[in-house]
Amino acid sequence: MSKLLCLGAGYSARTVIEQLIAEGWSITGTTRSTDGADRLRAMGVTPLLFDGTSASEDLRAAVREARNILVSIAPDADASPDACDPVLRELQHEVTQAPNLRWIGYLSTVGVYGDYDGAWVDEETNCRPVSRRSIARVAAEQAWLDTADAASAWRLHIYRLSGIYGPSRNPIARLKAGTSRRIIKAGQVFNRIHVADIAQAIRAGLDGRGQHRVYNVTDDEPTAPQTVISYAAMIKGLPVPPDLPFETADLTPMARSFYGENKRVRNRRLRDDLGVELIFPNYRVGLQAIAQAE
Repeated sequence: MSKLLCLGAGYSARTVIEQLIAEGWSITGTTRSTDGADRLRAMGVTPLLFDGTSASEDLRAAVREARNILVSIAPDADASPDACDPVLRELQHEVTQAPNLRWIGYLSTVGVYGDYDGAWVDEETNCRPVSRRSIARVAAEQAWLDTADAASAWRLHIYRLSGIYGPSRNPIARLKAGTSRRIIKAGQVFNRIHVADIAQAIRAGLDGRGQHRVYNVTDDEPTAPQTVISYAAMIKGLPVPPDLPFETADLTPMARSFYGENKRVRNRRLRDDLGVELIFPNYRVGLQAIAQAE
Protein backbone atom coordinates (compact mmCIF):
# COMPACT_ATOMS: atom_id res chain seq x y z
CA MET A 1 0.00 0.00 0.00
CA SER A 2 1.28 3.48 -0.91
CA LYS A 3 1.75 5.79 2.05
CA LEU A 4 2.06 9.54 2.67
CA LEU A 5 2.96 11.42 5.85
CA CYS A 6 1.54 14.96 5.89
CA LEU A 7 3.31 17.22 8.36
CA GLY A 8 0.59 19.82 8.59
CA ALA A 9 -2.64 18.55 7.02
CA GLY A 10 -4.24 21.93 6.34
CA TYR A 11 -6.37 23.40 3.56
CA SER A 12 -3.79 23.06 0.78
CA ALA A 13 -2.96 19.46 1.63
CA ARG A 14 -6.49 18.16 2.16
CA THR A 15 -7.47 18.04 -1.51
CA VAL A 16 -4.61 15.72 -2.44
CA ILE A 17 -5.22 13.73 0.77
CA GLU A 18 -8.83 13.11 -0.26
CA GLN A 19 -7.74 12.02 -3.74
CA LEU A 20 -5.10 9.63 -2.42
CA ILE A 21 -7.44 8.08 0.15
CA ALA A 22 -9.94 7.42 -2.64
CA GLU A 23 -7.16 5.56 -4.47
CA GLY A 24 -6.39 3.40 -1.44
CA TRP A 25 -3.37 5.25 -0.03
CA SER A 26 -2.64 5.17 3.69
CA ILE A 27 -2.31 8.72 5.04
CA THR A 28 -0.93 9.92 8.36
CA GLY A 29 -1.28 13.62 9.12
CA THR A 30 -0.37 16.00 11.90
CA THR A 31 -2.56 18.62 13.51
CA ARG A 32 -2.19 20.97 16.46
CA SER A 33 -5.43 20.12 18.27
CA THR A 34 -7.66 17.25 19.31
CA ASP A 35 -10.50 18.80 17.27
CA GLY A 36 -8.22 18.73 14.24
CA ALA A 37 -7.38 15.12 14.98
CA ASP A 38 -11.09 14.26 14.99
CA ARG A 39 -11.54 15.94 11.60
CA LEU A 40 -8.60 14.04 10.11
CA ARG A 41 -9.88 10.75 11.53
CA ALA A 42 -13.26 11.40 9.90
CA MET A 43 -11.47 11.79 6.55
CA GLY A 44 -9.75 8.43 6.98
CA VAL A 45 -6.40 9.93 8.03
CA THR A 46 -4.40 8.58 10.98
CA PRO A 47 -3.87 11.72 13.12
CA LEU A 48 -0.83 12.68 15.17
CA LEU A 49 -0.50 15.80 17.30
CA PHE A 50 2.38 18.19 16.56
CA ASP A 51 2.51 21.80 17.72
CA GLY A 52 5.88 22.57 16.18
CA THR A 53 7.73 22.55 19.49
CA SER A 54 7.90 18.92 20.56
CA ALA A 55 7.61 15.70 18.59
CA SER A 56 6.13 12.56 20.13
CA GLU A 57 7.76 9.17 19.76
CA ASP A 58 4.87 8.13 17.52
CA LEU A 59 5.63 11.03 15.19
CA ARG A 60 9.36 10.32 15.21
CA ALA A 61 8.60 6.72 14.30
CA ALA A 62 6.25 7.83 11.49
CA VAL A 63 9.03 9.98 9.99
CA ARG A 64 11.59 7.19 10.27
CA GLU A 65 9.21 4.82 8.48
CA ALA A 66 8.00 7.29 5.84
CA ARG A 67 8.43 6.83 2.12
CA ASN A 68 6.78 10.13 1.07
CA ILE A 69 6.46 13.27 3.20
CA LEU A 70 4.49 16.45 2.46
CA VAL A 71 5.44 19.45 4.63
CA SER A 72 2.94 22.30 4.90
CA ILE A 73 3.89 23.77 8.27
CA ALA A 74 4.86 27.43 8.10
CA PRO A 75 8.25 28.57 9.42
CA ASP A 76 8.59 30.42 12.70
CA ALA A 77 9.27 34.04 11.75
CA ASP A 78 10.46 34.79 15.31
CA ALA A 79 13.13 32.07 15.33
CA SER A 80 16.69 32.39 14.09
CA PRO A 81 17.18 31.57 10.37
CA ASP A 82 18.92 28.28 11.14
CA ALA A 83 16.04 27.09 13.35
CA CYS A 84 12.94 28.64 11.77
CA ASP A 85 11.52 25.47 10.23
CA PRO A 86 9.66 23.51 12.93
CA VAL A 87 10.00 20.16 11.17
CA LEU A 88 13.76 20.35 10.73
CA ARG A 89 14.16 21.87 14.18
CA GLU A 90 12.44 18.90 15.83
CA LEU A 91 12.78 16.05 13.34
CA GLN A 92 15.87 16.62 11.20
CA HIS A 93 17.64 13.53 12.52
CA GLU A 94 14.68 11.32 11.68
CA VAL A 95 14.34 12.90 8.22
CA THR A 96 17.99 12.37 7.34
CA GLN A 97 18.07 8.82 8.72
CA ALA A 98 14.77 7.52 7.28
CA PRO A 99 15.86 4.44 5.31
CA ASN A 100 12.92 4.20 2.91
CA LEU A 101 12.33 7.90 2.23
CA ARG A 102 12.18 8.72 -1.48
CA TRP A 103 10.38 12.11 -1.77
CA ILE A 104 9.63 15.24 0.25
CA GLY A 105 7.35 18.01 -0.93
CA TYR A 106 7.59 21.39 0.83
CA LEU A 107 4.79 23.94 0.43
CA SER A 108 6.29 27.42 0.27
CA THR A 109 5.02 30.71 -1.19
CA VAL A 110 5.76 33.11 -4.05
CA GLY A 111 6.26 35.71 -1.31
CA VAL A 112 9.92 34.63 -1.28
CA TYR A 113 10.52 36.75 -4.40
CA GLY A 114 9.60 40.00 -2.68
CA ASP A 115 8.72 43.11 -4.67
CA TYR A 116 9.52 43.35 -8.40
CA ASP A 117 7.28 46.35 -9.12
CA GLY A 118 4.94 44.27 -11.27
CA ALA A 119 7.66 42.62 -13.39
CA TRP A 120 7.66 38.92 -14.29
CA VAL A 121 9.59 36.47 -12.10
CA ASP A 122 10.39 32.76 -12.42
CA GLU A 123 12.27 30.12 -10.43
CA GLU A 124 15.64 31.57 -11.50
CA THR A 125 14.79 35.06 -10.19
CA ASN A 126 16.66 36.20 -7.09
CA CYS A 127 14.66 36.03 -3.87
CA ARG A 128 14.57 39.36 -2.06
CA PRO A 129 11.77 38.97 0.50
CA VAL A 130 10.29 41.97 2.26
CA SER A 131 8.13 40.71 5.14
CA ARG A 132 9.43 38.76 8.15
CA ARG A 133 7.37 35.71 7.22
CA SER A 134 8.79 35.73 3.66
CA ILE A 135 12.34 36.10 4.99
CA ALA A 136 11.67 33.04 7.17
CA ARG A 137 10.34 31.17 4.12
CA VAL A 138 13.58 31.77 2.23
CA ALA A 139 15.56 30.48 5.21
CA ALA A 140 13.30 27.42 5.51
CA GLU A 141 13.62 26.65 1.80
CA GLN A 142 17.40 26.82 2.06
CA ALA A 143 17.38 24.57 5.10
CA TRP A 144 15.41 21.95 3.17
CA LEU A 145 17.73 22.26 0.16
CA ASP A 146 20.76 21.82 2.42
CA THR A 147 19.17 18.82 4.14
CA ALA A 148 18.37 17.20 0.80
CA ASP A 149 21.95 17.76 -0.37
CA ALA A 150 23.31 16.12 2.77
CA ALA A 151 20.93 13.17 2.60
CA SER A 152 21.15 12.62 -1.19
CA ALA A 153 18.89 9.56 -0.93
CA TRP A 154 15.56 11.30 -1.56
CA ARG A 155 14.13 13.90 -3.93
CA LEU A 156 12.92 17.32 -2.82
CA HIS A 157 10.25 19.47 -4.44
CA ILE A 158 9.68 23.00 -3.18
CA TYR A 159 6.30 24.30 -4.33
CA ARG A 160 6.01 28.11 -4.29
CA LEU A 161 2.27 28.72 -4.07
CA SER A 162 0.51 31.92 -5.06
CA GLY A 163 -2.76 33.12 -3.49
CA ILE A 164 -4.74 29.98 -2.64
CA TYR A 165 -8.47 29.65 -3.26
CA GLY A 166 -11.01 26.88 -3.68
CA PRO A 167 -14.21 25.55 -2.10
CA SER A 168 -15.19 27.50 1.05
CA ARG A 169 -12.21 29.84 0.68
CA ASN A 170 -12.73 32.24 -2.21
CA PRO A 171 -13.98 35.72 -3.17
CA ILE A 172 -17.57 34.50 -3.55
CA ALA A 173 -17.60 33.19 0.02
CA ARG A 174 -16.20 36.48 1.30
CA LEU A 175 -18.80 38.48 -0.63
CA LYS A 176 -21.58 36.37 0.88
CA ALA A 177 -20.11 36.78 4.36
CA GLY A 178 -19.86 40.55 3.90
CA THR A 179 -16.10 40.55 4.54
CA SER A 180 -14.90 41.33 1.00
CA ARG A 181 -13.22 44.68 0.33
CA ARG A 182 -11.99 46.19 -2.95
CA ILE A 183 -8.61 47.60 -1.96
CA ILE A 184 -7.32 49.79 -4.79
CA LYS A 185 -3.58 50.23 -5.25
CA ALA A 186 -2.41 51.45 -8.64
CA GLY A 187 -0.55 48.78 -10.62
CA GLN A 188 -0.95 46.05 -7.98
CA VAL A 189 -1.45 42.49 -9.25
CA PHE A 190 -1.48 39.05 -7.66
CA ASN A 191 -1.35 35.51 -9.02
CA ARG A 192 -3.70 32.85 -7.67
CA ILE A 193 -3.91 29.07 -7.60
CA HIS A 194 -6.84 26.71 -7.04
CA VAL A 195 -6.31 23.94 -4.47
CA ALA A 196 -7.10 21.32 -7.14
CA ASP A 197 -4.08 22.49 -9.13
CA ILE A 198 -1.91 22.42 -6.00
CA ALA A 199 -2.99 18.80 -5.63
CA GLN A 200 -1.94 18.16 -9.25
CA ALA A 201 1.56 19.52 -8.57
CA ILE A 202 1.96 17.43 -5.42
CA ARG A 203 0.74 14.33 -7.22
CA ALA A 204 3.27 14.90 -10.01
CA GLY A 205 6.04 14.81 -7.41
CA LEU A 206 4.65 11.66 -5.82
CA ASP A 207 4.55 10.08 -9.28
CA GLY A 208 8.28 10.75 -9.73
CA ARG A 209 7.97 13.54 -12.28
CA GLY A 210 10.15 16.65 -12.39
CA GLN A 211 13.87 17.21 -12.85
CA HIS A 212 14.02 20.47 -10.86
CA ARG A 213 13.65 21.18 -7.16
CA VAL A 214 11.71 24.47 -7.15
CA TYR A 215 8.39 25.10 -8.88
CA ASN A 216 6.07 28.09 -9.02
CA VAL A 217 2.55 26.72 -8.57
CA THR A 218 0.45 29.55 -9.93
CA ASP A 219 -2.12 30.42 -12.55
CA ASP A 220 -1.54 32.04 -15.94
CA GLU A 221 -3.05 35.44 -15.28
CA PRO A 222 -1.82 37.85 -12.58
CA THR A 223 -4.66 40.27 -12.00
CA ALA A 224 -5.60 43.27 -9.87
CA PRO A 225 -7.47 42.06 -6.75
CA GLN A 226 -10.40 44.43 -7.26
CA THR A 227 -11.00 42.97 -10.73
CA VAL A 228 -11.37 39.48 -9.27
CA ILE A 229 -13.85 40.69 -6.64
CA SER A 230 -15.95 42.48 -9.27
CA TYR A 231 -16.04 39.35 -11.40
CA ALA A 232 -17.10 37.19 -8.45
CA ALA A 233 -19.90 39.63 -7.65
CA MET A 234 -21.04 39.69 -11.28
CA ILE A 235 -21.35 35.92 -11.75
CA LYS A 236 -23.32 35.55 -8.49
CA GLY A 237 -25.42 38.70 -8.85
CA LEU A 238 -24.02 40.18 -5.63
CA PRO A 239 -23.33 43.84 -4.85
CA VAL A 240 -19.82 45.06 -5.66
CA PRO A 241 -18.12 46.46 -2.54
CA PRO A 242 -17.07 50.12 -2.75
CA ASP A 243 -13.53 51.09 -3.69
CA LEU A 244 -11.15 51.60 -0.76
CA PRO A 245 -7.88 53.40 -1.52
CA PHE A 246 -4.93 51.39 -0.21
CA GLU A 247 -3.38 54.46 1.39
CA THR A 248 -6.35 55.03 3.71
CA ALA A 249 -7.73 51.48 4.08
CA ASP A 250 -7.83 50.03 7.60
CA LEU A 251 -5.63 46.94 7.13
CA THR A 252 -3.82 44.69 9.54
CA PRO A 253 -0.02 44.81 9.28
CA MET A 254 -0.06 41.37 7.64
CA ALA A 255 -2.69 42.36 5.07
CA ARG A 256 -0.84 45.59 4.29
CA SER A 257 2.41 43.69 3.80
CA PHE A 258 0.88 41.65 0.96
CA TYR A 259 0.47 44.85 -1.03
CA GLY A 260 4.17 45.65 -0.57
CA GLU A 261 5.10 42.75 -2.88
CA ASN A 262 4.03 43.29 -6.50
CA LYS A 263 5.05 40.81 -9.21
CA ARG A 264 3.83 38.59 -12.03
CA VAL A 265 4.80 34.94 -11.52
CA ARG A 266 5.54 32.56 -14.39
CA ASN A 267 4.55 28.88 -14.27
CA ARG A 268 6.38 27.53 -17.34
CA ARG A 269 8.43 25.04 -15.32
CA LEU A 270 5.29 23.67 -13.69
CA ARG A 271 3.88 22.89 -17.13
CA ASP A 272 6.99 21.86 -19.05
CA ASP A 273 8.88 19.90 -16.39
CA LEU A 274 6.23 18.61 -13.97
CA GLY A 275 3.74 18.15 -16.80
CA VAL A 276 0.89 19.87 -14.96
CA GLU A 277 -1.92 21.14 -17.19
CA LEU A 278 -3.88 23.54 -15.02
CA ILE A 279 -7.52 22.71 -14.41
CA PHE A 280 -8.14 26.36 -13.51
CA PRO A 281 -5.67 28.48 -15.54
CA ASN A 282 -7.22 31.78 -14.45
CA TYR A 283 -9.55 33.20 -11.82
CA ARG A 284 -12.54 33.30 -14.17
CA VAL A 285 -12.51 29.54 -14.82
CA GLY A 286 -11.95 28.85 -11.13
CA LEU A 287 -14.71 31.12 -9.85
CA GLN A 288 -17.16 29.89 -12.47
CA ALA A 289 -16.60 26.31 -11.29
CA ILE A 290 -17.11 27.34 -7.66
CA ALA A 291 -20.31 29.23 -8.54
CA GLN A 292 -21.70 26.27 -10.49
CA ALA A 293 -20.87 23.85 -7.66
CA GLU A 294 -22.91 25.98 -5.28
